Amino acid sequence: MNIWIIFIAFMILSWVVSMVLKSKFKKYSKVMIDNGMSGKNVAERMLRDSGIYDVRVVSVQGYLTDHYNPADKTINLSQEVYSGRHISAAAVAAHETGHAVQHAKAYAWLGFRSKLVPAVSFASRWVQWVLLAGVLLIQTFPALLLAGIVLFAFTTLFSFVTLPVEIDASRRALVWLSNAGITSYQNHDKAKDALKWAAYTYVVAALGSLATLMYYVMIFIGSRD
Repeated sequence: MNIWIIFIAFMILSWVVSMVLKSKFKKYSKVMIDNGMSGKNVAERMLRDSGIYDVRVVSVQGYLTDHYNPADKTINLSQEVYSGRHISAAAVAAHETGHAVQHAKAYAWLGFRSKLVPAVSFASRWVQWVLLAGVLLIQTFPALLLAGIVLFAFTTLFSFVTLPVEIDASRRALVWLSNAGITSYQNHDKAKDALKWAAYTYVVAALGSLATLMYYVMIFIGSRD
């Protein structure tokens, strides 16, 4: 019963953080930046200021679907961020560009996360089925649940490795936004607040993943008693 209370608590917390993030993005979308630069302009200028010339900034479909793709070196900005000329767009664009800067400078945590991607991709594809079968066959084939726990541990590790990557990208973004004069003393705190709530989504996801992992570990330990 206690573990289900924890799961429900994390589901509610995740929903609350997501709603607050969307609310913050909408709120700060009404605050225009002084120089009128779009998210695309912000990303391209931050790339130039960082000495990076082999990364493209492109527009993608969806809402808050912004991400950096190291495979093809593209900063993918949702249409609202790509064309937006407000604090939310500038903050998100600079954050994603922060990942490109990490890539260019061989940031250690980003490199570690990239090395985990093949294992995590494999684990994500099979983990739910292995865990389900492991729980059903816990008395006759306990090693199957242990295999599922190992697979899930990779996804949990990936969630926690993602935290310093995201926090550092936001730090780089905020420093550059201030130094480049994109944000001012009147609106810089708004950019900081938006990125802070974006970071919270990763924190909740990591803690939720850890709680789920511990749940399956307890099932496995219980089966051994």
